[in-house]
Amino acid sequence: MASKLDFVDRELARRREKGQLRALRTLQAGEGTTVIAEGRKLVNFSSNDYLGLASHPLLRQRAVEFADLHGAGARASRLIAGSHPGFARVEERLAGLKQTAKALVLNSGYQANISLLPALADRHCLMLLDRRCHNSLIQGAALSRCQTRRYRHSDLGHLRELLVEGAGADYTRRLIVTESVFSMDGDISDIDALVELAAEFDALLIVDEAHATGVLGERGMGLTCGKGVDLCIGTFGKAMGAFGAYIACGESMWEYLVNSCSGFIYTTALPPSVLGSIDAALELVPEMDAQRRTLFANVGYLRAALRDQGWDVGLTGSQIVPVVVGAAEEALALNRYLEESGYLAVAIRPPTVELGSARIRLALNALHQRSDLESLLERLRRWRDDRS
Repeated sequence: MASKLDFVDRELARRREKGQLRALRTLQAGEGTTVIAEGRKLVNFSSNDYLGLASHPLLRQRAVEFADLHGAGARASRLIAGSHPGFARVEERLAGLKQTAKALVLNSGYQANISLLPALADRHCLMLLDRRCHNSLIQGAALSRCQTRRYRHSDLGHLRELLVEGAGADYTRRLIVTESVFSMDGDISDIDALVELAAEFDALLIVDEAHATGVLGERGMGLTCGKGVDLCIGTFGKAMGAFGAYIACGESMWEYLVNSCSGFIYTTALPPSVLGSIDAALELVPEMDAQRRTLFANVGYLRAALRDQGWDVGLTGSQIVPVVVGAAEEALALNRYLEESGYLAVAIRPPTVELGSARIRLALNALHQRSDLESLLERLRRWRDDRS
C-alpha cells in the first residue's frame, strides 16, 4: 500500500542518484581561518566571514554588553515592544555609512528579500530579475504575484529589451532586481549602467549587496553608496561577522516598509547580543582598508594562478572565486580530495548553479596567508595533472 510519505523517499532517491543530496555536518571554529571537522583541522575556503570578524574580540565583547543592558531576548516584534535603543543606534550609523536617509534592520537576508519584494509589487507590476539572482529574490518575486521576467545574466541589452517591451503595457510599477556581487560567480554588476536604465524607464532599482557589504566600495560599504539606487539590501552575517540584515533607502520608503514589509512586522526582533555585535562591526569595518587590500591582493594572486593552471574561474572580480568543473560528481570528487589534503572547499551543485556548471566555490578571507593559497594551488595542480 502506498504511503502518504512515499513522495519524500522518491525525492531523496532522485537527488541521491543525481549527486544533489545535501547533508549537514558539524564543524567547530578553529584559530584564524581553520575549522575542526571530525577531529581534523582544515583551512577554511568556504566561509563568508571575509574579514575574519566573527571571532573578533570587540564583536564578542559588545554582544555581552548589549545583553547585559537589554536582556537575552528582544521580548517582542519591533512594532510591539521589541525596538530597544540598540536598533536606533545601529540604523542611524548604518544609514550614514550607506549614504541613505534611513536604514531598517531585519532578521536575515533571506527574510528581507522574501518580504521586501511582495511589499513593493503586486500582480499589476512588472519585475525584471537577473537570471542568477539569489533564491531568496526569486522566491520574493513569486510571492509578490507580479509579472516576472528574468533577463540573461548581466546582459543589460536584454534588460533594456524587456523594459521597452514592458513600457507598452499597463503596469503600475516596474522594478529591476539584481545583486552587486553574485554569490556563486563572484562577478560584479555595472551599477552605474543599471541606475541609468532605471531612470530612463522610471523603474525602481533594488540591489542586494550581501557579498559586497564590508569588502567593496568606499570604506567597505558596498557598491551602491551615493549612486541613486532606490533600495539596497545587505547582510551582517558575512563580512560583518554577525547576523541579520538591512534595507537602506529613503525616508518615505522606510516608513512604507515599517508598515508593509511582513518580514519586519510579524517576527520577534533580533536579540540584543546580535545588535551588539552588529554595532561593533559597524565601528570596525569602515577602518579596515588595510585588511581589504590584503584580501584583494590574495584574490588577484589566486585568480591569476588558477587561470595559469587552466581552471575556469569565470569573470569573478570579488573575493568569491569559482573553480568550475562541470559535472556534480566531479565537483564532489574534488571536494573530497581537497578535504583529504587539509582544505574545506565545498562543492556547489545544481540546482544552486546551472546544470553542467558545478564548482568548488572558493571564498577568500583577509586572514588567509599567502602560504595557504600556495599549498591549495599545488593540490589543485596535482589534481588537474592527474586527469590530463
